[in-house]
Amino acid sequence: MNWENLTADAENLRKHLGHERWAVLGHSFGGMVALEYSLRHPESLSHLILLDSGVSSYWFRENAPLLLKKRGFSAKTVDGAKRLFSGEIRTNEAFWIKLRLLPAYYYGFNWIKKLFTKRPKSNIEALIYGFKVLLANWDFISRLGNIKTPTLVAAGRDDFIFPPEHQAIIADKIPNSRLEIIEKAGHNTANERPIEVMRLVKNFINDSVEEPKKEAD
Repeated sequence: MNWENLTADAENLRKHLGHERWAVLGHSFGGMVALEYSLRHPESLSHLILLDSGVSSYWFRENAPLLLKKRGFSAKTVDGAKRLFSGEIRTNEAFWIKLRLLPAYYYGFNWIKKLFTKRPKSNIEALIYGFKVLLANWDFISRLGNIKTPTLVAAGRDDFIFPPEHQAIIADKIPNSRLEIIEKAGHNTANERPIEVMRLVKNFINDSVEEPKKEAD
């Protein structure tokens, strides 16, 4: 797992699908991959959409546990977040830590509804490696100014991992960007506010479509 392989996978998918350029949306860690992709393959991008994502490991390693404590979560939940986001957890405890953290990810969390929601399988070893190695000292802030692609920066108002103040930093440093904070949503805005997220994405792409170049007389 490294940035070269992750971004190469995306680029090879674009080629396989036959698109000259495409709009790329990345959520959370996917947004980090999208950021790396944007500078490795800028000629392949028409639009960049960062959804509940971040540009520095500080925000999930240091700030997220502090925000959980401020919001009244238990000491065990705060400690679990610290160890999860630093990759310092054992595989046999990952499920219980993630379960304890679930309510923090949503604006209006409902245990009954969540029990009947099908969730994608996750690779715990990859999760631990990602936090412990790949993202250990990852910081993209100094490179944001190099992004020339029209960019939408969007996140939930109650996102504890990458809160609105972090989104403002991202949008401020990307030259051609738009910031949208979605009310009544946490870290999973596409789940909690799917209609609003789709509206924002569609409007952003439609508003920033490049005008076709006119041929010289």
